[in-house]
Amino acid sequence: MRWVRDYVPQQKQNKLYRWALIITVTGNVLLAGGKALVAYFTGSAAIYADAANSISDVVYSILMVVGLSMAMQPPDLDHPQGHSRFEPLVGLIVTLSMAFAGFEAARNSIERYIAGGEAIQVGLPSMVLLASAAVKAGMFVSISRIGKALGSPTLSTTAKDNLSDVLTSVAAFLGVLGSSFIHPLADPIAGFVVAIWIFRQVILVGKENLSFLTGRAATREEMDEYKKAAESVPGVESVHHLMTDYAGPKLIVDMHINVDGNKTLNEVHEISDNVSKRLKEFPVVDRVYVHIEPVGWED
Repeated sequence: MRWVRDYVPQQKQNKLYRWALIITVTGNVLLAGGKALVAYFTGSAAIYADAANSISDVVYSILMVVGLSMAMQPPDLDHPQGHSRFEPLVGLIVTLSMAFAGFEAARNSIERYIAGGEAIQVGLPSMVLLASAAVKAGMFVSISRIGKALGSPTLSTTAKDNLSDVLTSVAAFLGVLGSSFIHPLADPIAGFVVAIWIFRQVILVGKENLSFLTGRAATREEMDEYKKAAESVPGVESVHHLMTDYAGPKLIVDMHINVDGNKTLNEVHEISDNVSKRLKEFPVVDRVYVHIEPVGWED
């Protein structure tokens, strides 16, 4: 799969990041507060679980503000490779917050199930859950567009989290309906389903951020795309070595290319620059190191 981005000026990037953070923090705070109040007054295990999920989203939002502000700092003497590793580090802290939310949702749902459940009035709880799903759907669309424009894996993950929250709110809504029209135990069962979904997200997010921190390489399919992109640059005869590793959520590419050995130094230098520029069109690629060799050399 090939991802190519348009150049976005730094000033516009900062503005888009600010909008993404405002949307995320404001939306999550309002939803968490509303759900927590409804859960308190109705005693719904499903809404309690969804509220716990939203509270973890608030923590995630605040940490995302800190993480992105640190990750966007330019390279310096202390961090010559940049500060992008702060992003997945914050992601792991967020993962712990999500795990606690999942545990709390599961604990409450089990207690309510053992107690026999309780029929929840459909009115206000249903309205809150449907409104939550609608708000999260809007947040998903907005953050997805901004994340795509910036090529930000953090915002992409945030957008996916918003989409999953739509599903958890729908599950909680079905639990409230089921407790009134089918059986009171439908409510804690729905709460437990929400808890399982949260734990699923914990595993996926934790695995992704660990891979960024431990220097995981790009996939074979992605590396094939980088090789094709380099070989499409005029003057490049072939690519005979390619190594990639993540420094935080951004990728470092080390590539050896073959060119005509009779070309001048100025010509091969221009080819090297063009290869670097071409690969940096991929949103995950941060830095490219190009080693040039004459055709027939593969050292």
